Amino acid sequence: MQLFFQPEIHHGVLELSKEESVHCAKVLRKQVGDIINVVDGRGTLFEVRLTEAKPKRCTFTIISHTRLPEKNFYIHIAIAPTKNIDRIEWFVEKAVEIGVDEISFFFGKHSERKSLKLDRIERKAVSAMKQSEKYVLPSISLHDSFEHLTGLLPETCHKFIAYVDKSNPLQLLDAAPRGQRCCVLIGPEGDFSAEELDFAIAHNFTPVSLGPSRLRTETAGIVACHSLNLVNR
Repeated sequence: MQLFFQPEIHHGVLELSKEESVHCAKVLRKQVGDIINVVDGRGTLFEVRLTEAKPKRCTFTIISHTRLPEKNFYIHIAIAPTKNIDRIEWFVEKAVEIGVDEISFFFGKHSERKSLKLDRIERKAVSAMKQSEKYVLPSISLHDSFEHLTGLLPETCHKFIAYVDKSNPLQLLDAAPRGQRCCVLIGPEGDFSAEELDFAIAHNFTPVSLGPSRLRTETAGIVACHSLNLVNR
């Protein structure tokens, strides 16, 4: 199924963005009267009919809509962006394909990257959502510090910190509850500092393992995302 994205459709915006219009009219050669599928990124799929099909502007009328059933769990991956931006974009793409509700980026004490532009990352997320035929676009945010992020998590969230510690036998697959909101913190290439780990534990984060191997940051994020999906399968 070919999906198009229009987040403002609920507010009466019945046209595709310029980028989506080019893809619709120029690349796919859709014409007036053709029926296409549009998602709002909030869980609704719209079947629409094109009323104008030009590379600079595609408009439509709504034929019907289908609402995705609400999930009883919520997956939040909080991760320090890698020095190589391609690796963190790969993580976002794959996490969206697997299934994630929220991605938060933060800068840890050992982070090599100290800045991040979300525009391109959000575009990667939109592309992955459409490619994997999902109706929900995860929330993506950036936080200045590890401590700031932890203070924003709701009290109902089950909180975990994936920390490199071979003496810790507790696996995320065993620790995470089914049908709940869960957040997993993934540190930078240099891992969390001792101070950050102490802070997390003091704020009710449970240290967990993602397996016996030492994982790259982006790989750890994917393993955590997949593990939480397996818990809720």
